[in-house]
Amino acid sequence: MRFLVKSTRGTRAAAEALGVPQRTVERYLTGQIKTPHPDLAARLADEVCRRWQPRVRERAKRQAAITGGITIETRARFGFTAAPGTTGDARIRLITQHLPPDYAARLLDAHAAGAPDQQLREMAAEGLQEIYFKDRGRRAPGLQVALTGIDYIELDF
Repeated sequence: MRFLVKSTRGTRAAAEALGVPQRTVERYLTGQIKTPHPDLAARLADEVCRRWQPRVRERAKRQAAITGGITIETRARFGFTAAPGTTGDARIRLITQHLPPDYAARLLDAHAAGAPDQQLREMAAEGLQEIYFKDRGRRAPGLQVALTGIDYIELDF
């Protein structure tokens, strides 16, 4: 209840959000009422989750972009452009790879700006190319990776 009152900036707004009198909200805050009725408890939980989850997600995104990075797990078709004599045939690979914060920041900023899926796919392919396939520049110079089809993709912060 305290979180709801704080996020709505007052007992009146919290009461309106829950559909109860303002005095009821005040009683919960002072401890006169401790356990809400089941229907009020459900409405309270819904309102708190609706207001709390965006904060949690934003904090996780900020953390990923600054220090943590993201982990991409995908089963996708990868095509390659490489030196002569190597195969460029696209094949399906299952990859789970942690990308550092700089790639995470670019991906998350582009997503927040409303970038199209194709652009996000290219950014993810670039990150996987540099970290997974090229091992941060230690192997496969000149390799270009294209993400041509995605069965599934999951991002974890």
